[in-house]
Amino acid sequence: MILRYSKITLCLAVVGVLLSSCGRDNSGQLVGTKDRPKWKGAINPVGMIYVPSGYLTIGQSDQDIFSSYTQRQKTVSMSGFYMDETEITNNEYRQFVDWVRDYKAHEIMGDFIEDDFGNEEIDWEMELDYADETLDELYYTKDMSLSGRREFNNDDLSYTYDWIDWKKAAKSRTGVRRSEVIESREERVFPDPFVWIRDFAYSQNEPMTRHYFDHPGFDDYPVVGITWGQAKAFCHWRTKLWNETMEEDQALIENFRLPTEFEWEYASRGGREVAPYGWGAYYVRNAKGCLLANFKPGRGNYAEDGGITTVAVGSYFPNDYGLFDMSGNVSEWTETAYAPGANNVIHDLNPDIKYDAKEDDPAIYKLKVVRGGSWKDIYYFLQTGTRDYEYQDSAKSYIGFRCAMTFLGRSINDF
Repeated sequence: MILRYSKITLCLAVVGVLLSSCGRDNSGQLVGTKDRPKWKGAINPVGMIYVPSGYLTIGQSDQDIFSSYTQRQKTVSMSGFYMDETEITNNEYRQFVDWVRDYKAHEIMGDFIEDDFGNEEIDWEMELDYADETLDELYYTKDMSLSGRREFNNDDLSYTYDWIDWKKAAKSRTGVRRSEVIESREERVFPDPFVWIRDFAYSQNEPMTRHYFDHPGFDDYPVVGITWGQAKAFCHWRTKLWNETMEEDQALIENFRLPTEFEWEYASRGGREVAPYGWGAYYVRNAKGCLLANFKPGRGNYAEDGGITTVAVGSYFPNDYGLFDMSGNVSEWTETAYAPGANNVIHDLNPDIKYDAKEDDPAIYKLKVVRGGSWKDIYYFLQTGTRDYEYQDSAKSYIGFRCAMTFLGRSINDF
């Protein structure tokens, strides 16, 4: 009799749940909010590798030959995250440039529609005809063209993005309004082609300036000439691009972003705790004498490793996580602000040091950590524990980037 009564009670509770509104439950039970967005758990962003949670001992993995003392060893734990298996290529970055150019063209043509809330947005279904004279302002004027060629004026292509300053919000003990912690920045998006000349005195690199980003022969090469701010803008755009494909009842993903310095070091080690290089050995050559990365061997035999400057991404074997070019090819921007004694003060759980330097800040505040070494560096900079830095508003012919994304949720297989 008791069992029968329990079944009736359960049926009534279920009926009450079904009849309740999306935000209110009439059963009197603690059942949680209804109609939550769908979440399928693990996602699989194209071109990304999952790096599982774990711990590592950060710091110099071999002799500190410069006696810099900037990497005191410390054990830290890292949450799982996704990371691009290769550096962002010219062709991948060109998708960003083309999107910004198309957006501006649609604005000029007045291709707008209203969303469900009455806000204007671009009507991407409208076709663009770049031969239309209305879009002439996107091209160089005749006095700036070479040999009469019609070329896009890339100098005016910019992307504006915003974000929430979480640290500023957290400092308030009484709470802040959202409008008080929203930051915004406008970034030019086209890579600086003149880095190939500016970075090298008395060197004949004009062909690279003219063709490195535009020529299809370099499509699979890492994009360079990108500032830290441009890399951040790309990450924001990539997040926007992904979220626009989500269905209304699906939860948005975590943002694409630059990896932190310590995520980068953790990923570069490929699960090997003490080896100075991601491939596990203490040497930059294999048993056959072949070089294992693209860098500056010896006294400058650039061609010995197979490339005079950069090479196509993925040209060398990946580490044990499946990540390519974590040593050599190009150095990579990270999210982290550079501080010489950072390891003395960082937390041991997902450590990072952030500082959003403003234009009028002292130059030393604009230093950001770059990792991995490049095609022009000696092998010391290829080591997983070697730190380097660059000014966030500088573009170089040997610095690129790759994206990361925090893994939302945990599973027993993640530990």
